Amino acid sequence: MKKTLVALAVLAAGSAQAGIEIYNENKVTVNLKGDIEVVYKRGYEDSATTKQEIQDADFGFDVRYAINDDLQFGAYWEFDGSADNGLSDNAVKAGNTYVGVYSQAAGSLIVGRLDSMLDDAGIGSDYQFGLNSFFSNGSPFGADESIRYDIDKGNFYGGIAYKQDKNTNAGLGEDGNMVDAKIGYRVADFDFTGFYGQAEFKGAAADLADGMSDGDKERLYAIEGRWAGIENLNLELGYYNMEMSPNQGDSVTAQTYGFAADYTMNQWVFAGGVSQVNLSEDNIVNTSATETVNNDSETNWFINAGYKVAPAATVYAEVGGSNGYSDKYTTFYAQNGVGFAVGAKAEF
Repeated sequence: MKKTLVALAVLAAGSAQAGIEIYNENKVTVNLKGDIEVVYKRGYEDSATTKQEIQDADFGFDVRYAINDDLQFGAYWEFDGSADNGLSDNAVKAGNTYVGVYSQAAGSLIVGRLDSMLDDAGIGSDYQFGLNSFFSNGSPFGADESIRYDIDKGNFYGGIAYKQDKNTNAGLGEDGNMVDAKIGYRVADFDFTGFYGQAEFKGAAADLADGMSDGDKERLYAIEGRWAGIENLNLELGYYNMEMSPNQGDSVTAQTYGFAADYTMNQWVFAGGVSQVNLSEDNIVNTSATETVNNDSETNWFINAGYKVAPAATVYAEVGGSNGYSDKYTTFYAQNGVGFAVGAKAEF
């Protein structure tokens, strides 16, 4: 029988501490969590190369101490061994690391290095080529000096997070900060979520994210809707708005519209999606020494098939494309095309 989204949310809340239990005694539990993903991929950028990537290689320990029947105190620390973790010589670095209190009645409050609310945004069961214009600008959704509160009551859920950057390693600047929040409501087969965030980049220019200057501001919001009214079928819609307000010059707004769907048939999951981003201002780029184009609108799409070889392990193939322009691999901007990926991922 098909479960409603509210029922699924209750089940998910009950398994929020999922993983491999390695200790449970004297009111103390220790769970081991992890995920790994290896993919053979060619991007859709012009002249992209086909290569193997280790995109996830994380494991972490979730330790909880039961204070009473409702309240827990806990700590979590994670280690990231993926190839793109920013370190050389295949070094492993610390991932999310935080302490917190957890209550079924009052919600959870965690403090430390963690991901904030906007990290939860996004639609589509994609693996490599999904909606990314809202998320690929380097906005610091995760940072060392963060605090986050979450609550989930079944139908209603929400949360708020705040981060500063006194350590100057999150791209906000020594005097910068970011606050973001989400609120959602589940009813029958529908799930609606709204997100909002604002960031102020302030401090020495060398400490700021790429493309940002001292005094720049950024505002982001998103609205997502999901429907699961037909068994094994999920439909999703999303609207994303990002306004960049530089300290000098005019503001630019990027609006993204997205649609995605997935269908489960036994061990197979088939999915697809499309998104379009539109800029409020012209974005003239050079395609040669004498020619230019206006890259103020871009459409992205993907289709994929995944096979569950185990409950939390999937092998997949995905094809995705974009009609935008990129200068990642060429001297001048060139129009994107079609890319592909074949990979495997697992989590516990």
